[in-house]
Formats: sequence, C-alpha cells, structure tokens
Amino acid sequence: MTKENPSSPTYILQLKLMTELFQELILEKRFEIARKLYNRYLGELQKRKKVMEHDSVFIHWKEQPYNSEKKKVLSDLRKKYGLNFHSIDAFATRCRQTYKKHIDSDTNSKLAKRAWGAVEELLFNPGTKKVRFKKHGTMDSLEGKKMSGIRYTNQTLEWNGLKIPVIVRKNDRYAHTAMIRDRIKFVRIIRQQIKGKTKFYIQLVMEGYPPQKYNAETGEVRNPVNEGKVGLDIGTQTLAISSEKEVKLLELAPSIDKIEKEKRNMLRKLDRSRRATNPNKYNEDGTIKKDNRAKWIRSKNYLKILAQYKEIQRKQTAKRKQDHEALSNYILSLGDEVKVETMNFKGLAKRAKETKISEKTGKFQRKKRYGKSIGNKAPSMLLRILKQKLAYVGKKLCEVNRWELKASQYNHIEDSCTKKTIHQRWDIIVGIRVQRDLYSAFLLQHTINKREYDKQALNENFASFLLLHEKEIERLKLVKPTISSMGF
Repeated sequence: MTKENPSSPTYILQLKLMTELFQELILEKRFEIARKLYNRYLGELQKRKKVMEHDSVFIHWKEQPYNSEKKKVLSDLRKKYGLNFHSIDAFATRCRQTYKKHIDSDTNSKLAKRAWGAVEELLFNPGTKKVRFKKHGTMDSLEGKKMSGIRYTNQTLEWNGLKIPVIVRKNDRYAHTAMIRDRIKFVRIIRQQIKGKTKFYIQLVMEGYPPQKYNAETGEVRNPVNEGKVGLDIGTQTLAISSEKEVKLLELAPSIDKIEKEKRNMLRKLDRSRRATNPNKYNEDGTIKKDNRAKWIRSKNYLKILAQYKEIQRKQTAKRKQDHEALSNYILSLGDEVKVETMNFKGLAKRAKETKISEKTGKFQRKKRYGKSIGNKAPSMLLRILKQKLAYVGKKLCEVNRWELKASQYNHIEDSCTKKTIHQRWDIIVGIRVQRDLYSAFLLQHTINKREYDKQALNENFASFLLLHEKEIERLKLVKPTISSMGF
C-alpha cells in the first residue's frame, strides 16, 4: 500500500449501502459508541486545558505580548499538560479497549483527531469561544485511515466483521472510471435521515481529480470550462457576473426560497406544541424560565412535526448545493480566469458590537446584520465549489484585495473613488445610469496583479459592457419579485 499523501488532490465518490435490518442495528450501535468516545476525548482535552489555565506560569505569560519566548513557554505548557494529538491519541487507545469489538484502532484514532481539531481551534483561534459536544443521534460520519479499519473491497464494505454490499450500477460510467483509474485514500460511512428513514452510504475518498462527465446520447463533454476573464461581485444574496459574452445579476440559491416559508410555519407549530406541553417552563410574559431545569416534554405530535422539519432542512441543504453547482458550471462556461473580491462572510453574519441610535427615529438600531441571509444563501460555499472546479483544470480562483481596489467606489472614467451608502444601488458613469454590482463585476474582470486595474482594457471594453448591461436590465425588469439589493 502506497503512503497516503494528505496534500494530494482529492474528490469523493458516494455510493449507497445495501443494508439489512441486523446490519443497520449494528451500525447504529457503533455510531452511538463513537459519539460517546468522541465526547469523552473532547471532555478530557477540556479538563487538561482548564488545569493548564490555572498554572501560575500560564497566568503570567497570558498577559505578555506575543514573541518567540512566549511561544516556546506556551508550547512547553501544552506538552506538559498533554494538550496535543499524540497525548490524546494514547488516551484514546486505552479507552477503546472496552469497545474494540465494535470500533477499530484507526477509526478510534480519527475520532481522537477530530476532538483534538476542535480544541486546537479553541486554543489558537481567538474567535472560537467554545467546543460543542455531540448530542444523541448527531454523530453521522465515521472514517478509517489508509484503507484499514473501514475498508472497501470488491463492491463490499468491510468493518470489524461486518460485510455490507455496496450498490454500484453497471451503467454508472463515472463510478467505474473513478475506481479503476484512481487510488482510494480512505473510506467514510455516512448516516442520513431521508423522509423519516435512516439510510447509510459509503464515501470513497479518492486521490486525484474526478473523471470528466459526458453526455450519454451525443458523447459531448458535460459542463466544459472555456477560456476567458470573468469578474464576480458577490453579496449576501446576489451575484453579479461580468464576462466578454454575458453580464448577469442573479440571486444565489433561488430554489430554497420556496422552502423557507414552509420552515417558518413548521417552527411556529413546534413552538405552539412545546408551550402547550411545558407550561411550567415559561414565564407569564412568554419568555423561558432560565432557572427551571426540569426535562422538556415532547409529545408524539411534536416529534412528528420535528421529523418533518428535519426533512425540510435536508431538502434545503441539497437544493442549495445543487443551485451552487449549477451556477459555478455556468460561470466556468464563461471563462476560467475568475476574479472576485475577498469577503469576510463570517464577520458579516455576526451581530454588530457598537450600539447606535437612528437619526430618523431616535430609537436604538438593531444589531442584527446579515446572519440569516448568509445562512440561507451560503455565498462562501459557492466560492469553495468554484475553487474546487478550477483546481480540476489547473487554475486558481483569483481573490483581489478589496481594500486597495475599492470596486464599489471606483469610477474608471474619472479615475477616482467616491464612497457610497449601502442603499445606493446605481452609479452614474459619463451620464449613463449603471447598476452598481454589475459595474463592480466589470471592474474586477479587468484587474491585474490583484491590486490594480487594467485601465486601457476598461476603456476599450466599456462600450460592449454597456450593451450587455442594458440587455440584463431589461431581463430583470420582467423578473418579479426581485431582491431589494438589486435596486429595482
């Protein structure tokens, strides 16, 4: 077996397992054991972290400015208190002895690695405040290492005496090509709730790039990547695209909007049911009693609605990813040199820290920002998918510096920047009214070195951009309703 290279290109081939009832029960038991082990490792690391934080040396160095000496002292302290992967892996090896009939050593080591990854984020990322333990029934994936422990051989999943057939259709050219051509790095088992039923899948983590898909009837390449420059101005709910062929202003993941209304209705039903069965948990004004530690009562009707709500969430997740995949294919059909501004979506999703008073009303402004929009539309997911697809053809997503270029403020005719309010959605360029996001995408399309504009190309291509821009504006006028940030 060749040594696994973690940095080599990777893609996933997911196939369904043909499980019988007794096999499903065994898998359910193993997933629950894995959840308990993961929580145990996470708890152990948390204890070690708390003990280290009470050490007088740590308390002294915690307030000191960061330098090489502080780095070494903190590193020695983490080693002393066993806050590293090797230490927790040794602890995990001892814990596994009780469950070695169900959990193999490699899968157990991956659980320890997952727990260490969560605590490592807590140690080295100031933005991470706490780690989350897994609740009952929420451990939905397990994986092995280097095709050992959990293995795939001859269309069969093998794991600690368990052998389950894997469904590989004869006419699935993509799956057969992938398994013949590429090496399997490791295997992952996935558990999903679909329409109230538990389904199990196997994910083969393959080394290399995914096989090219072809049209079965014509034999032509599906979703080809063409040459050309493409500028993207991505927002929390919309995406503006500018290329030589087309100019577009599109809504991100439009399919999920139909599901969102259904989700709100389900949440209201759940709230009414919860209040009816737990009157002792609420104050007279309807707020939850924080000091009441009694167990929440869930009626049969509540559990039924909850299962329906989870199914809606699953559908929404699948539709969102499907929309992003289709949109990324469309973008790459316009060009393979894709340019976009760097965006901190995580920061935009958080509530504002500063308390402000509105000049119009004199009341406190809401601290709510774009959390709901970003959670629903997932703009960063689209960028991640674009990065993956560009890597398949040996290209990279070009993320330009937004603070230096200031695409939303720049005017290439006057060669100047003018700050605009967030509600100002239109620019006036040489007396022509231009949609702000589309113009920003056009500017980004003509950037060089990530820090400056190609001013000659901007002037040469501006006339053709205006023609495509007017065509897109006429299309948008016929689309109802549109998102308010589009400016219609």
